[in-house]
Amino acid sequence: MSYFTIDPKEIPIPKLHGYLQGSIAPRPIAFASTVNKDGHVNLSPFSFFNLFSTNPPIVVFSPSRRVRDNTTKHTLQNVLEVPEVVINIVNYAMVEQSSLASCEYPREVNEFVKAGLTELPSVKVKPPRVAESPVSLECKVNQVISLGSEGGAGNLIVCEIILAHFKKEILDEHGQVDPQKLDAVARMGGDFYCRAHGESIFTVPKPNTKLGIGFDQLPEEIRNSKILSGNDLGRLANIEKLPEGGNANDKVTDKQQVLAKQLLAKGKVEEAWKVLLGIEL
Repeated sequence: MSYFTIDPKEIPIPKLHGYLQGSIAPRPIAFASTVNKDGHVNLSPFSFFNLFSTNPPIVVFSPSRRVRDNTTKHTLQNVLEVPEVVINIVNYAMVEQSSLASCEYPREVNEFVKAGLTELPSVKVKPPRVAESPVSLECKVNQVISLGSEGGAGNLIVCEIILAHFKKEILDEHGQVDPQKLDAVARMGGDFYCRAHGESIFTVPKPNTKLGIGFDQLPEEIRNSKILSGNDLGRLANIEKLPEGGNANDKVTDKQQVLAKQLLAKGKVEEAWKVLLGIEL
């Protein structure tokens, strides 16, 4: 197997930026609305963003210093003056408008107006929400951590959620967020985005409180299969114990493995094991 290896200290920052953004992906987008001390509103998207804690509820995003001239972004300047922000989640219906808001307009220009988006008054903070966004998180800024003084250096804005708004239309019958209805988008490298919708969304059963047997406990013939993939074996290894009634030492035919693979694709792990162990379904 061949690798392309780089030392971050020996490559130009723009190239390093491209490799890292292209591979650390997809990244959710924080569409951050802020205000400065004079009340001017700013709206800008950031993909260096994620959820880091639920108790307390903390999200962090990072407006980096510009690589080309080492200047800072209006969002950073604003939260240093008024330590509040609304994180609006971007879905597919508004992705082009969020991209437009990333243009470097003068500080006094309101990106809500430029991007054709609607200001919705917040309840507990000064910055407005984006009415078109499916989720808006009103936050107080607990801390701003500078990661460096050169171009490309991040500034971690640590935000505590003090009020969260979810449009009812994105909830399922149990009151939980339905990813299909959310229709979120995320950044990749360069100009590429991805959309969490349709067949791109799938489920992977979580290991529960009971321990899975692990790869090392899979019968050798199954573990070394040329038909079953790593994902297939991962599902098989996540079972607490092998089904009773079969012999793990019996030879497993290609036909059995193909059928088991088909069952695993349908999420039928126990049935797949029974096929592999020669147990009648």
